[in-house]
Formats: sequence, structure tokens, C-alpha cells
Amino acid sequence: MNILKKYGLTERFINESSMYPDLTLARVIAQYKGLYKIVTTKGEQFAQISGKLRYETTELAKLPAVGDYVMISCQSQEDLALIQCILTRKSVFLRTAVGVSEQAQVVAANVDVVFLCMSLNNNYSLNRLERYLAIAWDSGATPVIVLTKSDLCPNLQAIITEVEQASGFAQIITTSMYQDNIDKFKSYLSKGLTTAFIGSSGVGKSTLINQILGEAVLATNEIGNADKGRHTTTGRELFPCSFGGAVIDTPGMRELGIQSLDLVKSFADLEELIPQCKFTDCTHTNEPGCAIQKAIAAGTITQRRLDSYIKLKNESSYQGLNSKQIETQKLERMFKEVGGMKNARRFAKDKKHKN
Repeated sequence: MNILKKYGLTERFINESSMYPDLTLARVIAQYKGLYKIVTTKGEQFAQISGKLRYETTELAKLPAVGDYVMISCQSQEDLALIQCILTRKSVFLRTAVGVSEQAQVVAANVDVVFLCMSLNNNYSLNRLERYLAIAWDSGATPVIVLTKSDLCPNLQAIITEVEQASGFAQIITTSMYQDNIDKFKSYLSKGLTTAFIGSSGVGKSTLINQILGEAVLATNEIGNADKGRHTTTGRELFPCSFGGAVIDTPGMRELGIQSLDLVKSFADLEELIPQCKFTDCTHTNEPGCAIQKAIAAGTITQRRLDSYIKLKNESSYQGLNSKQIETQKLERMFKEVGGMKNARRFAKDKKHKN
């Protein structure tokens, strides 16, 4: 198991793999169209999913992904291995699949720590950070915020304070091209741990990973025009780290569509206040006795943060609905103040008759 332990293998997956004595344990370290790169105790090779697994799988999220531990069958190291099953995931980072309606796609699996990267230039957005945090906490991994290109930020301490107020429990790391950043990540890269870097294109994920791995494994580009980073990574890939454990690089994502999220941790300040509202169905807009509006008036919570919370909560409530059902929910929210959509229709009908 020595080689696999370099890729983050722990006793949990060794024990589960013993349930399949006729198969071989492997970890998915890269994913291509219809093909996977895996690593076993004998080294790296390519694999595809078996016909049985393909037939039984009806959701994208249940297909193998980078970070998954899988059981394979194979005649020899030179042959294409067949992935027969996926071992139980300890964590899974999901996003809405591009071009596939209502489907979740696995960004990375079995991650212990997820580094949420955001550069301190035009990429900086508290709303996006709150979205990433809500999804990361729900994944089962521990999020760590990485603010890259801090040398481009004229008011760094003010930004750090702002991020601390919005991040709740998450730790924060700042990096710069003029600093040696490796020591800041060492405590997260010990044996048996898997970390993943997630963020928009051009925020410097590949540069950081190259520094951590000690070699230029990933291609990097300078910041392009209009202060925007150029997209570099095109696929997901897992690398063993000299400090122990493994590191997953992911493609840059302009948006991270919600599949599931945890607002309790990412918006703990709001979640604690909501039970104090006078009305249980309070919309936190203009109701009397609203604890959230009271906090906004006192300056302890910003209107921006409330708007972000409501937006994410609304998006999460659309999960699993078709387009017609989503539109109905939106209309119900829109007309809530007049007693719902039915009353709004009745009001419009009565007004038409009077005219």
C-alpha cells in the first residue's frame, strides 16, 4: 500500500476495500472524456468504468471522479482496467453540471481541506466567497480561504477584516508572488490528508500548487488584460505531495451552481438571529419585530450580507425542481405580500372587472 499512501490513502478505505477480495483498490487521480487515470500499489495506469457500473448509474454525481477510491479488475498493468465500484465517499464537492439540466457534477471527492482561492484584484467578491463557503461546508470538507495576489491590494488589512466577518469559522491565508508561501500550507498537507484548490480562473491556484509540489507540474499564465487572470487548468488532477497527503487541482469556475449548501455555518450570525424574529415566516424586509433588520440598523450586519443569504437560500430551494416549478416558486415569493399568487390573480381579475 506504500504507493497509494503517498496519494492520501487511509485505513478507512483499506478496511472498506477488504469487502471486495477479488478486486484491486485504486484511486482516481485524473479524469478525461470516458477515461480515467488511476493509481494502484503497482503504479499509474488508465481505466474506464465497467458496463455494469455504467448501466446502473443514472446520475453524473455517481460516476467516478478525481479523489474517488475505486475497486478495479485488470489482467495486467498494461491493460485498460475496469472500474467496478466506488467506495463510500467521506466528502464530495458538487456543482451544477454545465449543459445538463438538474444534474450535479462532482468537482472533487474525499477531500479533507478545500482551499477557496480568490485574488485581491477584480476577482474579489464577498458574495462569491459566501457561495463557495456554503457549498464547501456542505461537502464535508473543511474550507480555508486563500486570498492570493495580496501585493495588488492597497488596503489588505481592511479586506482581511471584511472577509473574517463574512467567513464565520473559516481560516484565512494570504499569499503574494513576492513571498515564500509554502510554510503557510504545510500544516494542511500532512500524511493521509487530501486537499483541493477551487476558485475562478487566473486566481493563482496553479502557481501555488507548483510551489507546494516543488516543481512546475502545472502550466501558469500571467494576469491578462483588464486585470483578469487567464484560464490555465482544463481538467482535474490529483498529485502526491512531498509533505505527505495529496493535492487536487481543479479548473477555474466563473460560477459555482448550487446543488446543496450549509447556511448554518456560513451564515451563523444570521441563522442565530432568525429565531428571534417576531414572526416565524418573517421575510426580513419590513415586518415589525424583525431581528435581522434591527441588527442592520445597529450596524452589526450589512444589507449586502442579508441579500446574499436570501439569494443562496432561494437558489437552494429550487434544487430538484423543473423550470416550471422554479418559475412558480419565484412568483409565489414575488406575490407573498398580497397573500400569494392565487390572491394576486384574484386581485388582478377583480380590478379588470371594475375597469
